Amino acid sequence: MRGPLFWLKAARAPFFTGSLAPIIVGTATAFYEAGAVSWPRAVLALLALICLHAGANLANDYYDHLSGSDDINVSRAPPFTGGSQFIQDGRAQPREILFASLLSLGLGSAIGIYIVLVTGWPILVLGIIGAATGFFYTAPPLKLGYRGLGEVFVLLDFGLLPVLGAHYVQTRSFSAGPAVAGVVVGLLMANVLWINQFQDADADAAAGKRHCVVRLGRRASSRVHAALFALAYTVVVTGVVWRALPASALLALLSLPLAARATLVSLKHHDHLDLLTPANIATIATHLATSVLLAVGLVIAAVL
Repeated sequence: MRGPLFWLKAARAPFFTGSLAPIIVGTATAFYEAGAVSWPRAVLALLALICLHAGANLANDYYDHLSGSDDINVSRAPPFTGGSQFIQDGRAQPREILFASLLSLGLGSAIGIYIVLVTGWPILVLGIIGAATGFFYTAPPLKLGYRGLGEVFVLLDFGLLPVLGAHYVQTRSFSAGPAVAGVVVGLLMANVLWINQFQDADADAAAGKRHCVVRLGRRASSRVHAALFALAYTVVVTGVVWRALPASALLALLSLPLAARATLVSLKHHDHLDLLTPANIATIATHLATSVLLAVGLVIAAVL
């Protein structure tokens, strides 16, 4: 029986933390600036982003199957890399995965349209950009992830845009605070994608998926992985110095040990793929922990 649990697994639901984090942070920036939030609007924003996230994941599985990259990937590190493998394992037909992707994107768009009617047209612009670039991450003709542009759009689609959107649905305004916070969340989510491409690089190169890790090689990419962490924390500090964020936002720096753990593993084991998984785990943990700590810092500033 193919119930909801089957399709949640196919859509890689454990990685929906990539959707949860920006909504938490954007809602927290709204609470900091406005002093109150509408929880129904926050939940709707989260549901819309999760649907778009699921649609993007399923579309990636479908188009990576067409390119052959997931089929020939023998160095993947489940569940972090190599897709869901539902097509490769025969659990779902390719056309079913594509249909599920389009259905998820449609549902997310429907929720988004309701939010637009309640809050205003700027959300429509953010939603169209996010839905389109998420689907065309691997889908032709754009195939953004194949052209070395994946990290840029992950930064936008799972950082800057949804944080701004979650803030806007609460306040009907934009400001520097959510923009800075969105860049932080986006950089860390882009770093999750970055490290997860290490194990996939050989198969991706063979299939013509020339993302940045393929182009740079794993040794240089391990240094970029460290630099992305450093840049994210620098943006937090800069945001506080510029007073776009309150001083309590520096709580986000408490996740530094996780980032250091991920960095040390990737620098040491970038070419030892069987030993690299702790870096995948620590990078994901850093993204979520930093986002939550940043949100907590914003809430503390709002109530004190």
